[in-house]
Amino acid sequence: MKALLIIDMQRGSFKSTKRFHSKKVIKNINKLSITFRKTNDKVVFVQHDGSKENNFIPGTEDWGILPQLIQDKADKYISKIANDSFYNSELDDYLKKQKITEIYITGCATDYCVNATVHSALVKDYNIIIVSDGHTTANRPMIKARKLIKFHNWLWQNLTTTGGRISLKNTKEILELN
Repeated sequence: MKALLIIDMQRGSFKSTKRFHSKKVIKNINKLSITFRKTNDKVVFVQHDGSKENNFIPGTEDWGILPQLIQDKADKYISKIANDSFYNSELDDYLKKQKITEIYITGCATDYCVNATVHSALVKDYNIIIVSDGHTTANRPMIKARKLIKFHNWLWQNLTTTGGRISLKNTKEILELN
């Protein structure tokens, strides 16, 4: 079984910060989620609970998923409290219960929550497919978003795997396989 992880694509992440190619990323995530649902694979929205930082508080507008993203009643919603989507959340238990061995990772922000989740999934021996055109971030003081995304795609492709495997594919490549 496969699961599409959609990390932190919440209203608050996009409200005051310009995200690189966000419209394209949203479009790609929607294409993938439609395909995953059609093949009875799982779609998992991971939402950051920033209560300890006094933002992204559950139930607030900032906590909500971007309205441009297609959602379905069968989708799973998981709350997280750290960059790593697995840390003290129900994500790992849910994936194991559903017999998910392959996860496709998308979301925001490339250099924070997406990166932390990739590394955590790797040491949990999942087979990981990072959607190379399915994650976004913002410009940082030392580096532009475009370079951050390019760097992380390179980094992830060159990580040493544990029990699982890791690869990068763009949306078109993934859709052609399904």
